[in-house]
Amino acid sequence: MLHRLLVVSNLPAAWTPALSALLMLLAIGVVGAIWRFGAGRDGPPVAPYVLLALALFVAGDALLLLSLPRLRISFGPLAPQLFVLAAPRLAVAALGSFVAAWAGAVPALAGVLVVNLVAMLALAWGALREPAEVGLSRVSLPADWIPAGAPPLRLLHISDVHIERLGRREECLLRLTRQTNPQLILLTGDYVNLSGVDDPAVHAHARRFLAALCDAAVGSGVPPAMYAVLGSPPVDRNSAVLFDGLPIRLLRDEVVMVEREEGVPIALIGLDCSHDLERDALRLERLAAQVASGVPRVLMYHSPDLMPVAARLGVALYVCGHTHGGQVRLPRYGALVTSSRYGKHYEMGHYHEGSTHLYVSRGVGFEGLGAPRVRFLCPPEVTLWHVAGSGDIAKRPPPSLRDNGARVW
Repeated sequence: MLHRLLVVSNLPAAWTPALSALLMLLAIGVVGAIWRFGAGRDGPPVAPYVLLALALFVAGDALLLLSLPRLRISFGPLAPQLFVLAAPRLAVAALGSFVAAWAGAVPALAGVLVVNLVAMLALAWGALREPAEVGLSRVSLPADWIPAGAPPLRLLHISDVHIERLGRREECLLRLTRQTNPQLILLTGDYVNLSGVDDPAVHAHARRFLAALCDAAVGSGVPPAMYAVLGSPPVDRNSAVLFDGLPIRLLRDEVVMVEREEGVPIALIGLDCSHDLERDALRLERLAAQVASGVPRVLMYHSPDLMPVAARLGVALYVCGHTHGGQVRLPRYGALVTSSRYGKHYEMGHYHEGSTHLYVSRGVGFEGLGAPRVRFLCPPEVTLWHVAGSGDIAKRPPPSLRDNGARVW
């Protein structure tokens, strides 16, 4: 349902600039007419001011969106985003006309201006500030399957990169990868932006990013083991070929044993995400049954929706993304939309049920199509894990690395 809504909201991408401008002016004109004929007819003539204010706010939105490619933050089409942003502005202005009939035209106009100005400031923050760089979230996890005194496992989890072009976030992510020097890198899907699923240029940039990630992962030490799974079918339907010839093993309903110098090996389960939970749960059960008793299982699956099954099967660690943490969050409420069957129950961060630890990454990029190209109270992240023996939790990494929300369990 959400994907269909995104497809519909992306229809303006096919319109000419002249048609987009004409329809936007018509929409603004309709709101002006509501003010002229439906509210405060006996009061001051404020309808022209409403029209002027809406035109200026929409123009401001357009300028902000046009700046995103220049700032290398987002590279999507302009028109869909402009209409998505204009819709709540027009709705607030139309509602203001009804307020005018009760409270007066001037106070109602002032309210419309204040709401739209606050929205403009929030948009500037969410489009220009939060998405510009990737934060590093650090997690220390006690594990009884790692002997006391043994070196901790350093695991870097990356999800939802949604490549449009190589930009600032991608450069930041590569820099963090070089600095963290992980032993294991797990990628949990959604490698391209929905607006570029069938765009050869987007796929070329995604391929370049994955190749650069392999180079960055080498650092000054031993190259880490790198594994990936595919994300949502509409996003990653063409993404499997991105990994051809790269030292990243794409797991398609497979179990691989990751050996460690000390301690037992880890059973890494990589599962395709179909968003058919009954089908995916059965495949997870079959794969988990292949793992010998006592061997810790780490699950890679794009969505958090298999958490009840993973907990029942005793999966030790489950890493995923998909929700983007909501991408737009409100104080005290959190995510507005998560695209999860469980709603806000697994919206982002750490969850612990039974013996299973789940981490839902906020991800790195934007969904695409008509979804807002903003992050508000939800900055992008990658997660660095220090998995150590239960009595020997690893010390925090050096503070020189940017930390965006460390969590220690």
